[in-house]
Amino acid sequence: MIYSGGIILASQSPRRKQLLEWAEVPFTVVVQSTDESYPPGLSFEDTAIHIARNKALAVQKNHQFNIPVLAADTIVVLEDSVIGKPINREDAIAILSALSGKVHKVITGVVILFNEKERAFADTTEVSFHSLSKDQIIFYVDKYQPYDKAGAYAIQEWIGVVGIQSVSGDFYNVMGLPVSRVVQELKQL
Repeated sequence: MIYSGGIILASQSPRRKQLLEWAEVPFTVVVQSTDESYPPGLSFEDTAIHIARNKALAVQKNHQFNIPVLAADTIVVLEDSVIGKPINREDAIAILSALSGKVHKVITGVVILFNEKERAFADTTEVSFHSLSKDQIIFYVDKYQPYDKAGAYAIQEWIGVVGIQSVSGDFYNVMGLPVSRVVQELKQL
């Protein structure tokens, strides 16, 4: 085990939980409802950090912990536009159709609060999709229902296995948490 201290994970994401379990970082999930809007004019990296910071602060403000609070937010960027979570089936199909055959960025903002200290960073991974047929996209959306995922896909599911041509950067960042960097930051706290 590289990091033995416990943390509070301010996220309900099953993928973030799984990644921390794989890294053997003990954690407890505590979430607060948080506004995920952001001020205009922020860079994509600062947007992800801003949302993650709000999640961490909401949990820290409402609870007294003597261990670090970790929050993250992942956004997908295609051609200078943020792509969020799909609102329905048609939106998911449209998002994946837009990503098909193109390179996009997955940016995860991470904020770790511990007492008065803050560690904040953003990690960026470039993902290149093969051209996907309409039938492939519909199959994926109908079978996996990726409505809770930024960019309407999860790299560890079928679409990642058959649809992704290349990944440049941290694979686990695309799953929702650059876990090796998180562990390094926790060690420095």
